[in-house]
Amino acid sequence: MDKKTEEFYQRLKQELMDSATWPAEYLFKFIVPSDEEKILKIENSFDQMGAVIDTTQSKTGKYTSVSVNVRMASAQSVIDKYIELSGIEGIISL
Repeated sequence: MDKKTEEFYQRLKQELMDSATWPAEYLFKFIVPSDEEKILKIENSFDQMGAVIDTTQSKTGKYTSVSVNVRMASAQSVIDKYIELSGIEGIISL
């Protein structure tokens, strides 16, 4: 991970720690190319966590937004999940 990305995650972790009492509900939002395999990778990563997952395809069908509402144990667990999913080609985390 490069220094800029590392600094981003450190800032995000601090903001998460300041804004919530953990464990807490967290809403992940992703945009991925409309590829069933990529969408399933996201969904499977939250398997057995009690997540509520909503997908919406763009008007052109080229992209799919994936919203995941799930109870996370800590700010660090949120960061870890973003890092885990960052390996999916074309994913954008919002």
